[in-house]
Amino acid sequence: MLTSAQSSWSIISFLKRLSSAGQAILCTIHQPSAILFQEFDRLLFLARGGRTVYFGELGENSRTLLDYFESNGARQCGEDENPAEYMLEIVNAGKNDNGQDWFDVWKGSEEAQGVQHQIDQLHESKKHENLNLAEESGGEFAMPLTTQIVECTYRAFQQYWRMPSYVFAKFGLVTIAGLFIGFSFYKPNSTQAGMQTVIFSVFMVTTIFSSLVQQIQPLFITQRSLYESRERPSKAYSWIAFMLANITVEIPYGIVAGILTFASFYYPVIGVHQSSERQGLVLLFCIQILLYTSTFADMTIAALPNAETASGLVSLLTLMSILFNGVLQTPSQLPKFWMFMYRVSPFTYWVGGMTSTMVGGREVTCSAAEVSVFDPPSGQTCAEYLTAFLNASGGALQNPSATSDCRFCSYTNADQFLAGSSIHYSERWRNFGIMFAFIGFNAFIAVLTYYLFRVANLSSFTGLFSKTKAGKKVGDGAEMAAQQSAHPGNRSGEKDV
Repeated sequence: MLTSAQSSWSIISFLKRLSSAGQAILCTIHQPSAILFQEFDRLLFLARGGRTVYFGELGENSRTLLDYFESNGARQCGEDENPAEYMLEIVNAGKNDNGQDWFDVWKGSEEAQGVQHQIDQLHESKKHENLNLAEESGGEFAMPLTTQIVECTYRAFQQYWRMPSYVFAKFGLVTIAGLFIGFSFYKPNSTQAGMQTVIFSVFMVTTIFSSLVQQIQPLFITQRSLYESRERPSKAYSWIAFMLANITVEIPYGIVAGILTFASFYYPVIGVHQSSERQGLVLLFCIQILLYTSTFADMTIAALPNAETASGLVSLLTLMSILFNGVLQTPSQLPKFWMFMYRVSPFTYWVGGMTSTMVGGREVTCSAAEVSVFDPPSGQTCAEYLTAFLNASGGALQNPSATSDCRFCSYTNADQFLAGSSIHYSERWRNFGIMFAFIGFNAFIAVLTYYLFRVANLSSFTGLFSKTKAGKKVGDGAEMAAQQSAHPGNRSGEKDV
């Protein structure tokens, strides 16, 4: 009981501070103590059946309330009595000493007339005012949109901080996958096969994309369910603030995950000997793919009811992006119909930018299995025989002074090899910019689809259209039936009023 009393006092004290700051407080009470009861300023006392028996100020030490009941036929309240228990006892008795019901006493009292007069004055003073809540409050919500976005984003960061299991799962996935891929393609040599190994190592990083997306989506569903069931109906904040907060909160975690991906994947494959400019750009690409992942997850789940439904869409889009990004099949070998997928796949630009940055300009030395071996004409060396061809098409002779078994390598550097897959070192920054365009597109579509299907409820428009068509077929008979069904409700409403 002591704990309960202390809790009640703490709550009432907090409400009192809010009231002192100008906040209107409305609450119900049940058998309060005299000390708690005294903290209230005004009381609406309802008897059984919701009938008003008192509405007004309590007064100091509840004196105003006690004077009302005592002056209208109730016994006097003792000095050691709890005013709240006293009034309950008086009203539960049903009638005063004069045999009048307390509800009737209130209706005929001066206090009730005063309350009614005050209500009439309020109605009269507001009757001719053009009340525009949007202009007075600044909009549909209590706070401006910028404040909503800041506060919602702050709360989203708090929620993520309190979910270490999700954060560690994301970091663990990218780190373990990066190490596995990095050491599976550990330090490839400078042969053609080595260059192809680098391309496939970058390609393999994209395979964790779907897993990362499906980590994010159930979390978004949880946040959306809370918002739509509790906060949107109460007009706590705008759906725009909700969407932007959930998109923004993933950015710092994506940056950290990108750094972990870079460190665990890049150094086992390439090492530390490259320039800082190349390492920095590869790091930016690793961060970029994590940012793209989070916005892609929001885009594919924003309008859908659950993560299970979204997983099918994610799998399809991911599969199409991976199959047609130019690694499994070079663009020149793709059917013309599927060239559009090669151009719209974000992984085309990400893999191209990553690979060209990692190996662009590297010298290529063909292995014994990769060279073309042939004999020159009698009396000529390999260099004399192929000089014109080498000047026209490039490539390198491994034994230019030999007179037999000439060993010709088609490539001298990685740029020539990458060109076969339409990957060019000069386009690395262009690809980096294009990926940010994809990220912006994802965020835009996420916000747009959420508005169309969860706020504007686009699906209801089609339902309304079908109902309208059905109504036209029914004709006037349906309208008459609707009018007849409306009449009983109207009559009962008038009787209640």
